[in-house]
Amino acid sequence: MNRVPSLAVFKLASCDGCQLTLLDCEDELLALAEQVKIAHFLEASSTVHPEPYELVLVEGSVTTPGDAERIRSIRSAARHLVTIGACATAGGIQALRNFADVDEYRRAVYARPDYIDTLSTSTPVSEHVDVDFELRGCPIDRRQLLEVITAFLSGRKPDVPDHSVCFECKRRGTVCVTVAHGTPCLGPVTHAGCGAICPSYGRGCYGCFGPSGSANLPALVPLLHRDGMDERDSERFLRTFNVAAFAEEGPS
Repeated sequence: MNRVPSLAVFKLASCDGCQLTLLDCEDELLALAEQVKIAHFLEASSTVHPEPYELVLVEGSVTTPGDAERIRSIRSAARHLVTIGACATAGGIQALRNFADVDEYRRAVYARPDYIDTLSTSTPVSEHVDVDFELRGCPIDRRQLLEVITAFLSGRKPDVPDHSVCFECKRRGTVCVTVAHGTPCLGPVTHAGCGAICPSYGRGCYGCFGPSGSANLPALVPLLHRDGMDERDSERFLRTFNVAAFAEEGPS
């Protein structure tokens, strides 16, 4: 009798949105459940099966010493580990702390900051353990998620393109908001996956999926200035869901 592969889902520092994307798969999730054993997914069930796991999905960034220790334990229990979402792949919006004094934040937010055990940075999982694949997005795209799960369980490489949002705009026939209206847009440097939702409604891309494989921020920033953004505006525009990842690519 063939062994049924097991799937586990874990959370670190995050909002749970990417796990909810998996639950939002609905009919597809029911079909998937017939092919795998969902061994650990506390967002959906309190039932927990023992490790090891064939495929582990991890949402959330590493922000505490406990997170760092826990992700090493999760990695040891996983044959394949896939990080899902901007927090797990880039540190998330909480990585704004990387550019400031975390102790100052702690004093401003908490009545008893001495109770808070945290790291000075928020980092992606890949900075702590080996990762087999990173699925970007805030939140992730359900079609890409199903593709990644199916690929790993069938022993092939996920078919997730690394081109920019501009490609998606062209494919769906969306007029470029920057060219036509002078609207600041991060589409040229952002990883595709959302289906170019914001430009299709006349708004510039906000970079939810992080830098694409061919991101050229030094070339984009002058265009943001041309379209009315000063240095401060441009910095704020880039410091959202994937702040640390965009900072690595160039000016921020």
